[in-house]
Amino acid sequence: SPTRILDLGHAFVIFTALGLGLAWHWAPVPLEDMVLARTPNPSWIGLLVLVFAAMVPSAPGKMLITGLIAVSMNPLGMAIAKLRGAWVYGPDSNLLMMHFPDYLVAGIAVVISYGVNQLGRQVTKAREMGSYQLGELLGKGGMGEVYRATHRMLARPAAIKLIRSEMISGGNGTAGDLALKRFRREAEVAASLRSPHTVELYDFGMTEDQTLYFVMELLEGMTLDTLVTTYGPVPAARAIHILRQVCESLEEAHAGGLMHRDIKPANIHIGRLGLRHDFVKVLDFGLVKSFTEPSADDSLATGIDVIAGTPAYMAPEVGLGEHVDGRADLYAVGCVAYYLLTGKLVFETTNVFHSMARHLRDAPVPPSQQAGVSIPPALEQVVLGCLAKDPDQRPPNAKELARMLAAVEVEPWDEDQAAEWWKIREPSNL
Repeated sequence: SPTRILDLGHAFVIFTALGLGLAWHWAPVPLEDMVLARTPNPSWIGLLVLVFAAMVPSAPGKMLITGLIAVSMNPLGMAIAKLRGAWVYGPDSNLLMMHFPDYLVAGIAVVISYGVNQLGRQVTKAREMGSYQLGELLGKGGMGEVYRATHRMLARPAAIKLIRSEMISGGNGTAGDLALKRFRREAEVAASLRSPHTVELYDFGMTEDQTLYFVMELLEGMTLDTLVTTYGPVPAARAIHILRQVCESLEEAHAGGLMHRDIKPANIHIGRLGLRHDFVKVLDFGLVKSFTEPSADDSLATGIDVIAGTPAYMAPEVGLGEHVDGRADLYAVGCVAYYLLTGKLVFETTNVFHSMARHLRDAPVPPSQQAGVSIPPALEQVVLGCLAKDPDQRPPNAKELARMLAAVEVEPWDEDQAAEWWKIREPSNL
């Protein structure tokens, strides 16, 4: 354990000090050097104690005991030298007084140890989010970072997403307070979602420096963005298998009056859960928005909110600032389906504004003309239906979209195929 290793470090310092004390006084001192040798000066043992205190975090009390024992190795070395006849003492010799600078150094080491110990506590506290403590960095984006985390009392691993307050408030104090209030309320609602295909939100809070954090389950696998970027488009049967799970997650959210607002490949995770492979989890449900109970608070918060969606997956009504509901998420699902099948965005553009403009006015090229592979006409019809400019022409809800996907006649993508795919391409995740 770390504590035992530190204790061994203290023992090593004492053992090294003993070696220095014996070596320093082992050889006889010439008579002409006797006065200089008896002059009180800090020794190498004192330097050793100082360096140890500055580099190794220790409790001040333990450092005091170690320091006193270590610097006492010098008088001990002199006493042993006297017994061996290698050191000549005068009548006024005082072993401890000759080495009092080392004892002063031991006291200074305690002060240094206290400072290092307090600094360590501050660093530890700064890395604690509620009952969780941050570990390695898993990824970062424009809004913040995602870290592996551990619960201080439980063995359960987790992932923590940190969102800087300035990214939410835009530096506006009043509007920022309103946005933080809305985020807290909506995160509590998101935490109540229970679909197995929605990432589980364990906790939510805000640190002393106004950093928001969301504690989520730690997942094995990759996002759809990584899947397509690394391995290319997926076959139709697998795309249907993935999209139906996404619909199941959205169905529960929409039934509760919540829309996701940022459905995209980077927010959809695929991997292993227990013995099941190609299990889908929809991420970032901590940033949902209610579309059934609009209020003045919501409109203002939305106005300052920079997390309104990703332009490449944004429904036309979102770009126009019109009232939106769950069908805006289904438009984004259509964009994700297009990307899964073709490896390309619905509209390839050079900037955000061009992307939004094309989603507003242009008809998408059918995915079968982009993919270079055969796509069932029924599936293509479903995807283009999701991409309709008018929300009324899209599937009415996620449940109906899932039914339409299930009705496409393809050879089903089963667990054996999924397990084999992961075994060959991602053995480290098994």
